[in-house]
Amino acid sequence: MPKVTIDNVEIEVPEGTTILQAARMIGERDKADRHVVPPAMCYYSSLKTSGGYCRTCIVKVSQGSTKDPRPMPKPVASCRTTVMDGMVVQNTTSPELLDARKGVTEFLLINHPLDCPICDQAGECHLQDLGYEHGAEGSRYEFERRTFDPIDIGDTIKLHMTRCILCYRCVKVAEQLTDGRVHGVINRGDVSEISTYIQQAVENDFSGNMIDVCPVGALTDKTFRFASRVWYTKPVDAHRTCENSKCTGKVVLWLKGNEVLRVTGRKDQWGEVESFICNTCRFDKKDVKHWTVEGPRHLDRHSVISANHYELQQKQKLLTKAAPESTPVGRPKEIGQG
Repeated sequence: MPKVTIDNVEIEVPEGTTILQAARMIGERDKADRHVVPPAMCYYSSLKTSGGYCRTCIVKVSQGSTKDPRPMPKPVASCRTTVMDGMVVQNTTSPELLDARKGVTEFLLINHPLDCPICDQAGECHLQDLGYEHGAEGSRYEFERRTFDPIDIGDTIKLHMTRCILCYRCVKVAEQLTDGRVHGVINRGDVSEISTYIQQAVENDFSGNMIDVCPVGALTDKTFRFASRVWYTKPVDAHRTCENSKCTGKVVLWLKGNEVLRVTGRKDQWGEVESFICNTCRFDKKDVKHWTVEGPRHLDRHSVISANHYELQQKQKLLTKAAPESTPVGRPKEIGQG
């Protein structure tokens, strides 16, 4: 099997593995090495032919392979470039590469509105993370930004085309998961946009997954719009026996008290849905009694939701219920105490 070195960390991977997949293997092997993983806005491991659109995952290949050690002449998309034995890759250790990624981020933000305070995706937005890590303080763009009016593309989905970065994820979901795709990318170049065909509504049973895979706030859940900021909610893992054989029924419930504000698929450490869920589970089962609650959702420490020690507090409540009255239970830490 070929060996590849990414930011001075070596790993042996199966033949045909891409650089991005190899980097994620390193990150899964040891969280301390997660810096080797390039950001990705359009690639989605469970969606075929995804990747190669946004260019945020570019890396510098300083050595092509043992047989041909010459460097590749320009940055390459790690989601589409296959590992070769002896390849040496730079993700964060190359100033030239970081400068190039900063340029890609600037392009993605050219038309993107600064409406994070009112966007439902705030706190979960990959573009926010990318802009914070690789963005510039200001924009050099002097022309008028393109704008679109928000439109309904179904009973449950609102499209904000102004926020879209054309990652194609929602198109891949509709094409590979649903019964029939009725939306796609129309026009070309800088006038491309997501739209439905001849005013058709997106009504298929798995259309809600388009919301989950969208890395920005271009596709939002109409049943959750402006209901709450995500960091004020309490996400818990839950499941039910779904009548749809394609749906696992394994979800995350976002609670405010005992009220279910929204239902989403469970995402892994890379922000990808582990298993897609049907619209019945997502939109019609908005009562806790419909679900078997498993416990608090594990959150990455970088998440804004983890800032209030949500997971610790939820576990503390469970301990308090289980402990005898005479047994003192420690108070959860306040914000800013570790």
